[in-house]
Parts: sequence; C-alpha cells; structure tokens
Amino acid sequence: MKLSLLVFGIALWLGSAAVAAPITYVATLNGPNEGTASPGIGSGLVIIDTTANTLFVMESFSGLVAPTTASHIHCCTGTPLTGTAGVATQLPSFSLFPLSVFSGSFMQTFDLTMGSSWNPAFISANGGTPAGAEATLAAGLAAGDAYLNIHTTQFPGGEIEGFLTPQVPEPGTFGLALFGVAGLLAWRRRNRQTR
Repeated sequence: MKLSLLVFGIALWLGSAAVAAPITYVATLNGPNEGTASPGIGSGLVIIDTTANTLFVMESFSGLVAPTTASHIHCCTGTPLTGTAGVATQLPSFSLFPLSVFSGSFMQTFDLTMGSSWNPAFISANGGTPAGAEATLAAGLAAGDAYLNIHTTQFPGGEIEGFLTPQVPEPGTFGLALFGVAGLLAWRRRNRQTR
C-alpha cells in the first residue's frame, strides 16, 4: 500500500513538474514559408515560462536580400501552421534586434508582465492586460498558431518566417526520469527488507 502511494506521489510530482516547466518552441525561417523567393534562412528558439512570466527569444539568420527592419512573433492564426496573424510582441521590432543588417543573431528575455513587451493592440484584443496577452500567446504557441518572422526593406511584410513548434525532448529525458523512479523504488524496497 505504501509503495503504491509512493509511486502515485512520484507520478503526480513528475506530471505537475512537466506542466509547470518552461516550454521550448523552435522555428526554421525561410523565404518560402513567408511566400517570398528569398534565399535567406534562419532559426528561432522561443521559451515561454508562464510561472516566471518570461519569454526568451533567440534568433540567427543569414543570406537576406535586403537589410532588416523588424522581427517579432505573430499570433494567432486560425489554422495551425498556416495563415497570417497580427503582431503579438513588441512593435516595431524586438528591442535590441539587429537592424539594417543582412545576417546576424539576437537573444533576449522579456518580462511578460510588462506592457512594453507586447504590441498594445494585442493586449487590447486579449483582455486588456499583459496577463491576458500572455495566456493567449501561450495557447497560440501550444496550438501551432504563432510564427516568428524577419522583415526587410525589400520585403516590408516579411522576408523569412517560420511557425513555432514544440521542441521534442530527447528520448533519454523520459528514460532518465523512469530510471530515477525505478532506483528510488529499489532503494525503498531494500530498506524495507533490512528492517
């Protein structure tokens, strides 16, 4: 009985830890995704943590045909992995994003409780508060309805883009968790037998 309660408790803890953990999304940016013939390419990584209320954004890009003018996250399209949507994050661009360049990289963490991290229209459309905007973006990311793009002087509507999709954890991650639970159970069983 005690052993089954322990196993249940560990499973509950692992499940709650997974829900509360930051969630990582990745994107492959290119011209065809945006509907352009640009040879530009890029990658994006976004980590949203709804417990800490933070959004980490990292981008790397090269081969653009014109200098950059903006980059941001759009949300939420009506159909996963397709369509267009308004800008959810800062306007006209992420602060500190490299502008007037053909290649570069960017990394910044945003405080989602601050109105300055958002497009004011996105806040207004989602409850009028940063918390409402955060909830909508988190849901949009989870549904595959958000994308990252880079705008340039030649393509003011966007030169390259990519939809943000969940990063699949390495197969070993779950295996390590199970191995740890099995070790704990074995330790517990051995301790019961030596008493």
